[in-house]
Amino acid sequence: MNDFGLYFEIGYKHIADLKGMDHILFVMALCLRYQFADWRKILILITAFTIGHSITLALSVYNLVQYSVKWIEFLIPLTIVITAISNLFVKKFVFKSRFPIIYFLALFFGLVHGLGFSSYLKSLLGTDQNVVRQLLAFNVGLEAGQLLIVTGVLLISFIFVTILKCNRREYLLYVTGGIFALALQMVIERIFPIIN
Repeated sequence: MNDFGLYFEIGYKHIADLKGMDHILFVMALCLRYQFADWRKILILITAFTIGHSITLALSVYNLVQYSVKWIEFLIPLTIVITAISNLFVKKFVFKSRFPIIYFLALFFGLVHGLGFSSYLKSLLGTDQNVVRQLLAFNVGLEAGQLLIVTGVLLISFIFVTILKCNRREYLLYVTGGIFALALQMVIERIFPIIN
């Protein structure tokens, strides 16, 4: 299993798989406040998330961090809830700050999501000690999947806000509310295995 293309495909499918809805919802919540004209900000945002999950993914694959899978599975939807709540504070869509808090949230929450990806990747790699190529391929695949999700979110936002002339803030609040509700349900479902 040393094939770059194979691990790229695994990474891509892992993020873009509808069964892994938590990762899709998180990327949606992150990017929903932006439009195509904000592509530089989106690039920084997604890069921050990628850096975060790449760090913990590598640390975990090399067994340099230990964690409870149950806690990570609980924390991932919690990151979505917090990101959705942060969307409520976006009012004028004027993003003047050079380093807005959403960038730091993306980086920090990327650390959590990386641990979520790592258990899956570790099971694929087994005891193989030379995993740099596979780790890189998996991350590039994840990034490609994220970019696909971001493009979809921006395209749908463009249709509703620009073509159909929906109020941008109302659109943000409506979609964010749906993301929040789904993520909150996941949080509630995943807290019981931790308590028991």
